[in-house]
Amino acid sequence: MIDPAQFTKDLIRCPSVTPKDAGALGVLEKALGDLGFNCTRLPFSAEGTPDVDNLYARLGTEPPHFCYAGHTDVVPVGVLEDWDFDPFLGEEKDGIIYGRGTSDMKGGIASFVSAVSGFVDQNSEFTGSISFLITGDEEGPAINGTVKMLDWLRDNNEIPDICLVGEPTNLDIIGDMAKIGRRGSINTTLTVNGAQGHVAYPHLADNPIPRLIDIFQQFAKKELDNGNEFFQPSNLEIVNIEVGNEASNVIPMSASASFNIRFNNEQSIDGLKKWITDTCNQFAGDHLLDINVSGDAFLTPEGELSDLIKNSIAQVTGQQVDLSTSGGTSDARFIKNFCPVAEFGLINKTIHKVNECVRVDDLNILRDVYMRMLINYFVK
Repeated sequence: MIDPAQFTKDLIRCPSVTPKDAGALGVLEKALGDLGFNCTRLPFSAEGTPDVDNLYARLGTEPPHFCYAGHTDVVPVGVLEDWDFDPFLGEEKDGIIYGRGTSDMKGGIASFVSAVSGFVDQNSEFTGSISFLITGDEEGPAINGTVKMLDWLRDNNEIPDICLVGEPTNLDIIGDMAKIGRRGSINTTLTVNGAQGHVAYPHLADNPIPRLIDIFQQFAKKELDNGNEFFQPSNLEIVNIEVGNEASNVIPMSASASFNIRFNNEQSIDGLKKWITDTCNQFAGDHLLDINVSGDAFLTPEGELSDLIKNSIAQVTGQQVDLSTSGGTSDARFIKNFCPVAEFGLINKTIHKVNECVRVDDLNILRDVYMRMLINYFVK
């Protein structure tokens, strides 16, 4: 069985800060090839975006088809001097491995590779297929990664029956939380246009700032929803206001603000777009509106996949997992259009932080849960 701790270190030593691969996919491809997987590199590009390399690997050709999805790209390290350990050496101290990507999510990938190696060794004649859908673009624009890989899978009749995304989902211990859905996200920039002028002669100018404030007062009056059994309430948050005015005696020509709406399945993308557009048309006057949807809300109904996760976690850890929809977005928002998808991985306390780390014991526990999932899914 492949050691998940050592394999995590091997991946960490590839400084794959998005969108660079830095050899991480090669490390994974070599290990999967040795296990008998048919590996396909899927590089994609688009004008105005960085080129991205991706990896699809499949063992077996028959159904049922279990896919594990994840990413080898990582976020930047920040201020290097703030780290107690080199973020790309994978150093271990007192049973803890430190490095960028240990939890998000090279450690999760290593645990699944280890689980597959053990499962295949014990069940070499199993019927079905196991695949890896690994992108180098999850922490980046998410344009040349999972989205295009899924199109390739569809065009080549490779769509899985179920998919598990290995993002770090747990709060305190392995087995306390899995994700069966996510809220959607809409990013909007509103620019209200006015007429520049001297503050002493306001009648000769048109100050756009009061109209911008009025818009957000209108937004604040509306309670989007109260949430439901699976989702917290939708919320709108202002993230930036900019007028570009450094003078104290000048009314600015324009004022802009950016805001984000995290919404649940009580809302629709079209409905939210209409509400934003109608409100701005009514109160903003001359304005420009840029609305970008980064993901729709989704919920994977409880059933085969959630039962597989719950039962496997309980059998290995004794934990009764919380099936949650909290947190930000992940590539599951794309996969849900093709097959049932859920997320389960490592503890997320140190992700994107200085001294990101993972306990070796947690890697082994996660490996055991993943292996139990494969046994419960394939061995009837």
